[in-house]
Amino acid sequence: MVSAGAGASRTQRGPSGYSRPPMLNIFEVTFPFFALVLCGYLVTRRGWLAMEAIPALNVFVLYFALPCMLYRFGAATPIAKLLDATVFGIWLLCALLLIVFTMAGTRRAGWNDGAFGALVAVFPNSGFMGVPLLAGLLGPQAAAPVIVALVVDMVVTTSLCIALSRLGSAQDHGVRRALAGALKGMAVNPLPWAVALGCAVSAGGWALPNVLMKPVSMLADAATPVALFTLGAVLARAQRQSALQRGSAGGAGASAGMRRRSDVPLVAVCKLFLHPLLVLAMGHLAMGQGLAIDAFTVNVLALLAALPSASNVTMLAERYGADAGRIARIVLVTTGVAFFTFSGAVALLAPAVK
Repeated sequence: MVSAGAGASRTQRGPSGYSRPPMLNIFEVTFPFFALVLCGYLVTRRGWLAMEAIPALNVFVLYFALPCMLYRFGAATPIAKLLDATVFGIWLLCALLLIVFTMAGTRRAGWNDGAFGALVAVFPNSGFMGVPLLAGLLGPQAAAPVIVALVVDMVVTTSLCIALSRLGSAQDHGVRRALAGALKGMAVNPLPWAVALGCAVSAGGWALPNVLMKPVSMLADAATPVALFTLGAVLARAQRQSALQRGSAGGAGASAGMRRRSDVPLVAVCKLFLHPLLVLAMGHLAMGQGLAIDAFTVNVLALLAALPSASNVTMLAERYGADAGRIARIVLVTTGVAFFTFSGAVALLAPAVK
């Protein structure tokens, strides 16, 4: 875990007052997280994990383990931290700016592919990686801004990008139907409900009886390893499906797909570099204007933005007829590169690693 005072004798003091941890100490913290993703990826690529098992792992993570983790963080966090309007506004404003920039840079892809390219550029892997990784690096106090950002991405950013993806369709009421589908998807998504329940418990000062809290804690403890392993399996499956699609495509369709995939480096750069820099700049601007946000929260948000793209965008792209192979490739590239870029961001922004 990270603490502001730990390890000061063997670290250098940064301009923000934080102790800069040596890169080796940072890799000791970040490597296990990415190693679990790699394990899931290799096991699936080797065929040791059946493709049919991946949906079951997803169900366990999304409907049991992660909701319990988010509930536990929410219930243990002061309600004011979970309803932080400044964090909400900064994260949303940065997402909107990055959506405009990414869609302008990939305008040849069309509305559908452009919108999902923008979504994969602004939606970090908050659930599978963000909450456990940043809480492990910076302590439980980092969970609150991550949860706020996760709610923004699930509720506002995703709905907006799905609506934008429908603008190129000639179908009547396409945008309205897309929004209705997005709202329905949010209604059955257990993660926002887990956050809401945690907020209610925090606001009321309640607590579950120990006989109920014990299994919740056990599931929450399982969230990190299983979620990261499942992420690797999902990436391997998406890569295999993308390769099959490329192999079966031909003629003009294949050429169009190659043109769309040629913007993968641009979107990856937006996700791993432009997004955290934009969040960092907006956060410090807000601090300079006297808004209620501190340097620790700004750094947490910047590190969250430096994480790779969320893997669920691939499934959304497939559902709405976009180029899912292109999105899967972006997720795979950002996940691989983020091991180095995210560790570098931690060296610049995080306090000393114990």
